[in-house]
Amino acid sequence: MNRTSVPPTVAIMVLLTALGGIALAAQDRYTLQVPGGLAFSEFRGYDEWQTIAVSQNGKTIETILGNPTMIAAFKSGIPGNGKPFPDGAKMAKIHWTAKKAVDEPGEPLIPGPLHDIDFMAKNSTRFADSGGWGYAVFEYDTASGTFRPGDLHDMPPQAHDAKCGFACHTIVAAKDYVFTAYPQR
Repeated sequence: MNRTSVPPTVAIMVLLTALGGIALAAQDRYTLQVPGGLAFSEFRGYDEWQTIAVSQNGKTIETILGNPTMIAAFKSGIPGNGKPFPDGAKMAKIHWTAKKAVDEPGEPLIPGPLHDIDFMAKNSTRFADSGGWGYAVFEYDTASGTFRPGDLHDMPPQAHDAKCGFACHTIVAAKDYVFTAYPQR
């Protein structure tokens, strides 16, 4: 009986190729962009921003985060003082599907699977036709562990541009298009 042996260099190359394929298959969310709009990369580090507020809307639980510029603006009294948020202010709103924590006292609602992440960025020049704000929604697919830009099939429907959230936010134009308040701490 003849045994065929595989040279060690061939085995190592096959292993490295397989590992490289796995690494390439993992999504880099920072390469995503809403067509004609905001890029995920414009919000790098959002997960370390300070919490502005939390909310629950229907079947989701949200936390709204602000970059240091946004937090400083809230602390200075904006928008209640009638001034607009400064350019460079950014917000991220992370939505999770709510679930009951049946193993905790009172069975509180807690974050379940990630649903999507919304972004807002203030740039009065770039987004002059949408109140100075640009918007983006990135839907999360739990099965694949990947994001994609929101589209017209989502709820609410999202157009493919940085103005996708503007129509909804016009009802708070007096608050510089920002729904979220900075509550007492």
